[in-house]
Amino acid sequence: MVCVYFLDRWEQKWVRSIFDWVPAILLSYIIPSIISFAFGLDLSQSDIHGLSKDFFIPLTIVAVMASLSLHQLKSIGYKPIVVFLAGSFFIALFPVVFIILFDSTDLVSNTFSSNGYWKGVPPIVGSWIGGSTSQLVLKELVDCPENIFLSVLIMDNILVNIWTILMFQTIKRSNVLNKSLRITDQEIPERINVRNGKLLSPWVTLVVMLIMVFITDSLLDAFVVKVVVLSFVGLAFGNFIPRWNFRFTLKLGGILILVVMSILGLKLQFHMFGFDSAFFGFLLIWLGGHFVFMLLIAKLLNVNMAWVPIASMANVGGIATAPAVTAAYRGSWMPHAIILAILSMATGTFWGMLTIYLLESLMV
Repeated sequence: MVCVYFLDRWEQKWVRSIFDWVPAILLSYIIPSIISFAFGLDLSQSDIHGLSKDFFIPLTIVAVMASLSLHQLKSIGYKPIVVFLAGSFFIALFPVVFIILFDSTDLVSNTFSSNGYWKGVPPIVGSWIGGSTSQLVLKELVDCPENIFLSVLIMDNILVNIWTILMFQTIKRSNVLNKSLRITDQEIPERINVRNGKLLSPWVTLVVMLIMVFITDSLLDAFVVKVVVLSFVGLAFGNFIPRWNFRFTLKLGGILILVVMSILGLKLQFHMFGFDSAFFGFLLIWLGGHFVFMLLIAKLLNVNMAWVPIASMANVGGIATAPAVTAAYRGSWMPHAIILAILSMATGTFWGMLTIYLLESLMV
């Protein structure tokens, strides 16, 4: 995990080219399994997995949720946020609608039902809306098998890389889309103000979050209840504690995700891996529909079409790629893209929990 963390921040051109296509989170998952395989180790039942579920994942949830500032979110304006939420809504509910409409097809009866790929859908929802934290939480909640989770990770990585390239090209053509769709909105979002003054020290911030994780662990047993409680606690920390250190909590969340994924990689067994082309085709339709749906909502709201690729990357890409795509259109909007991406991180788990509830009513 330490090697991956520092390599991901190395500015060497050949190293950067690797991480542009193979993200740190995927390497963190695969490398421990390679080491285990090379030394003939079976760590799938190790106590460290219980530690991860009881300690590291809850701390990650608090850190990510505490990174969202509701005050800064208001600066974006309601229209771009509605476009963003429309994209999240489509991602969360499309698989459910698809299964209802095409219940008798081979994709649903074989791939989803018989092969168990429906359990790979919530981690995809978590990845596309909430990022790696939500993906890991939802994997635990739905009890997604390791072989399906690895397939989902690889397919997700392929799609996100392709999608990022497409969104770069789309946002460059935003003015053409505005003209062809007769979008007259020229509103510029408010400037996002950064907190000045002395912030809480990283140590104090960490201790506050640790205390809450230990209290929650001692009082609550159900993992899903812990997820919900800690999500709201983290949101309260970030918005009601004066001088809260947003930068530190966001950075800590990124490190903890690598830790959790590295531990999870100890369960992986490569001989179980499979790549389902039918499921990959379904992902293509799902992602394409997500974009078209946001396009329609943006047209109805008469909002600048640049917000569609920005909102899509905030959903699908995350905190690194959303501002990068935004910079290709208007650099001053980059802070707004980051806030949308953090909103995505904060809401992804809840969208995924809705997807799990609806899918279980259909598939179980």
